Amino acid sequence: MPQHHHAPARITRICPDCNGFARAAVATGTRLPDGTRATLHTLCHTCEGTGTGTRHTAAAAQL
Repeated sequence: MPQHHHAPARITRICPDCNGFARAAVATGTRLPDGTRATLHTLCHTCEGTGTGTRHTAAAAQL
């Protein structure tokens, strides 16, 4: 008989706002004296840079 193996349940959830990509480098368009581009490093405000989020239930959404 075949045995089915289910994938383990994920303990952490991916953040719905950043889709797990919590950190980004944004080019400003200006160049530094050495010729490289100036970049700003930003974090997702929802997950605070972790890339994970909590699972929201319908009961918690009504509060």
